[in-house]
Amino acid sequence: MQENESGQWLRVLRERQLIPEDALAVSLVGSVAHGWHNERSDYDFYVVTSREPDLPGQSSITLPLNPPRVRSQSFYLEERRWEVTYWLDSHYDQMLAKVSEDEYNRGVAPARVLAPREELALGRLDSRVILRGAEWFEARSKQLAESAFRSFMIARSLGASDNCVEDALGQMKAGNLESATLSARAALGSSIDALLEGHGQFGSQAPKWRPQRFRAARPDGLSFEDYWALETMRDYDPEDPRPWINQVLTICQDIAMRVEVS
Repeated sequence: MQENESGQWLRVLRERQLIPEDALAVSLVGSVAHGWHNERSDYDFYVVTSREPDLPGQSSITLPLNPPRVRSQSFYLEERRWEVTYWLDSHYDQMLAKVSEDEYNRGVAPARVLAPREELALGRLDSRVILRGAEWFEARSKQLAESAFRSFMIARSLGASDNCVEDALGQMKAGNLESATLSARAALGSSIDALLEGHGQFGSQAPKWRPQRFRAARPDGLSFEDYWALETMRDYDPEDPRPWINQVLTICQDIAMRVEVS
């Protein structure tokens, strides 16, 4: 991002009094931060504070945290939507505690450890444009690297894939090839997510960006071309779907063997 763009974003947020005095950090997140955006993309910002802001017209998003919500404020400028989400510094303490090594070793179910918005928030600690608070991000990113977040995410994705693989096998055996196709597609998505999470590319809660994440990760053993052929079902034959289903399930099982969870 150009430095003058960062300054312009901050200026707009300050003019609208959307950055509280106690703000510890401000970042641009989402597609614009990655350079994946288009002219219709929203501007998404995270603001980290020590106290809950009290802003006119704000909305609340319920989360399993204390306090059990984050505040949000949105507006339109030149036909583009801007959304500002306010996280408390203590929220990050709680989210990081949920994905600690102790919690992972205790056997907490990976699928239930974080709500989708919590997962996005932690994944964006290293996937953002810093507008303010570089030291805060440096400290939190270090904590994230020392946590079991990566292991939790990979285990979650591999578990979801394994469930779908088992469903597809059972459905194929029963002759229910339509359902087996859908189960195989779901297994593929979760397996690719696990592969990308192993390379530090998080964001499985936003599958629309999976191709961009794949290109950024450049994983060994599976080219983008081969992945995209499967994702788009290029070789799928509705008259005889078994070969495509078996190919997908084989790749899912191969990924499960190659990706290191810990």
